[in-house]
Amino acid sequence: MRRAKWAFKLSHCLFAGVLAIGFGIGDAAAQTRVSSIIVEGTQRIPDATVIDLAAITPGSVLSDGEINDVLQRINASGLFQSVVIVPVGSGLRIEVVERPTINRINIEGNDRLSDETLLGVVTSEPRRVYSPTQAESDARSIVEAYVESGRLAARVEPRIIRRTDNRVDLVFEVSEGRVVENERISFVGNRAFSDRRLRRVIGTKQAGFLRSIIRADSFVPERIAFDRQALSDFYQSRGYVDFRVLDVTSEFSRERDSSFVTFTVREGQQFSVGAVSVTSEFPDANIDSYRDALRVRSGETWNPSRIDEQIERLERLALQQGFDFLRVEPRVTRNARDLTLDVEFALVRGQRVFIERIDVEGNTTTLDRVIRRQFDPVEGDPFNPREIRNSAERIRALGYFADVDVQTRQGSAADQIIVDVDVEEQATGSLTFGGTFSTDTGFGLVVEFSERNFLGRGQFVGVQIQTGAEDRDISLNFREPALFDRDLSFGLSITDRTTDFSNAAYETQITSISPSLGFPISENGRLSLKYTLANEDIFNVTGDASQIIAAEAGDLIRSSFGYDYTLDLLRGGLNPNRGVLFSFGQEVAGLGGDTEYLKSTARIVAQRDIWNEEVTLRAILEGGVVAAPSGGTTRITDRFFLSSRQVRGFSSRGIGPRDVGSMESDVLGGNKYVAARFEADFPLGLPEEFGITGGVFFDMGSLWGLDNTDGDLTVDDDFELRSAIGFSLLWDTPVGPLRMNFSNPIKSNPLDDERSFDFTISTAF
Repeated sequence: MRRAKWAFKLSHCLFAGVLAIGFGIGDAAAQTRVSSIIVEGTQRIPDATVIDLAAITPGSVLSDGEINDVLQRINASGLFQSVVIVPVGSGLRIEVVERPTINRINIEGNDRLSDETLLGVVTSEPRRVYSPTQAESDARSIVEAYVESGRLAARVEPRIIRRTDNRVDLVFEVSEGRVVENERISFVGNRAFSDRRLRRVIGTKQAGFLRSIIRADSFVPERIAFDRQALSDFYQSRGYVDFRVLDVTSEFSRERDSSFVTFTVREGQQFSVGAVSVTSEFPDANIDSYRDALRVRSGETWNPSRIDEQIERLERLALQQGFDFLRVEPRVTRNARDLTLDVEFALVRGQRVFIERIDVEGNTTTLDRVIRRQFDPVEGDPFNPREIRNSAERIRALGYFADVDVQTRQGSAADQIIVDVDVEEQATGSLTFGGTFSTDTGFGLVVEFSERNFLGRGQFVGVQIQTGAEDRDISLNFREPALFDRDLSFGLSITDRTTDFSNAAYETQITSISPSLGFPISENGRLSLKYTLANEDIFNVTGDASQIIAAEAGDLIRSSFGYDYTLDLLRGGLNPNRGVLFSFGQEVAGLGGDTEYLKSTARIVAQRDIWNEEVTLRAILEGGVVAAPSGGTTRITDRFFLSSRQVRGFSSRGIGPRDVGSMESDVLGGNKYVAARFEADFPLGLPEEFGITGGVFFDMGSLWGLDNTDGDLTVDDDFELRSAIGFSLLWDTPVGPLRMNFSNPIKSNPLDDERSFDFTISTAF
């Protein structure tokens, strides 16, 4: 028994000793003193670079874990395909295999997107170290570019081709797949407006006729957020204050080449404006003046943008009256019983905060002042959040930037605010080649170059050349929208036009230069002043031409001054479903030059949408008169002519005074004209993707009055009303908008040139 216990103790001691020796050996093996570092396998990369990446202090003692950390640091550089660290004596041997360098980068299999477009999203570069991780990231970026163009089935695989000297060619093999088309866009929950009407609101479009040519119907996921906002704005502007887009679902076909988009909405009830009142916290404020400034009235359809307009109007009035920190707070009370919203415009004291400065960043081309002049407030002015938001919208509306971000932050003091404007430039120039065809003028070619932000100054420069079977126009246009950094536009137009109409026994050439100034005179009204200096030549008059034309032939100088006033309530009116546009202008010739006259023109357009905005009714009335001084006469280049767009059912220059005694029975133009058009546009019930709508119209008009009808001339220049009815087909074709008019003249003159059918089409390519 005692021997057994002794044997047990002996074995226990031996076991403990073995463990102690083992642990001692393990600890000794886990420590490496580094007195030297040997690097093997490098070709292009210096050994010193590897040693720097290892970050080992000579003479330091490293454990196995610390050696592993060294290995991870070298691997993380991305320069090596493999790294092995081997302890050797009192040092380390670092064995590396360098990654290859990229010789060149190619894109293969792409057709719809160019190499330049795809290489623009690739971050890998030639003569740089090839990184598989970076190549995979580039492949995903290329796929995203295809997704934005509607090809969700696109696949991209990065491949490498080995070359000499440890180089590789990086090739992205693209399988584009088919365009994901919006096969159907539908709405659930809409009662007030049809699916057809709502599809016209959103940016996402349903697959159209000849879909292999049209690309506007491709599925773009990022567009859904815009569609949500567009639907909300549409309903809100029509009084549906509780409208919500509950859900948007997108389902794809098995082949992933078509999508089915469904918008689930909740319309709610339509509200109108109830009681409108004004209250004030300022005892010195004249409440009556603020009430008089309001343009919103009880009973009109509720529209949030109309309320915002009234707030801006009242705050501008407050500034004029010396209340710098007055703010208008709309307080809305809902009346569920009669579906009205009472609104109280409360004049309250705003926070005393000033604008310390406005910082603009990101504008590499556009000058700072072009952006800054969109702000009504400047540095040192009281801070008004509403004015800053409006300024941001004006910057976006310029169209010069792909993205605009306007934010505010705390300034150097508690009462100071800094406004940060961050913009992203986009292309603003374009070169356009186009074609037109009209039954009046035949085929025409259009070449146009335009730059909307010339030299980053916000100026417009355009050159257009348009040729047709019977005329040729060359024009150069320049426009400065903010002369002296004010809401004052300056324009300059230089034109040269030559005509040789088939129904005229003469030709004309008019070369002119016309500077102009434009400025607002009311909220929706604008006045333009214009001076014109022109050389007008009537030549190649045939022997069969009227004596009137022969007497007017020759080369004369016209010097004239004129103005145009426009009141546009089509977009700035009270109701989004109706509007009016009125314009009136006069031109006085005789301020120098060889010709004298006074010309006046007027035009009014009234438009209204009915039947849940499915049908558009439109009425257009226009007229003009030109008069020479007492005893004088007007020239054919001064008088009016009616086109087929003004009175359908007749050719352009097909009605009006004629010299019935001449062999050509020439159309002479008239000193007076009037034209009225009544039309209705409506869907035809065809599948919407065809893009075909219809319309009916009733046109009437007359052109009459000449000065030089004395003597033996047999001229018919009496007032005689012409009229026609008809219907139209409007087709949004892949090559451009096509309009066909089928007309039936009701009342005409035997000398008129009638036309029962005409169509026009234009395109840009």
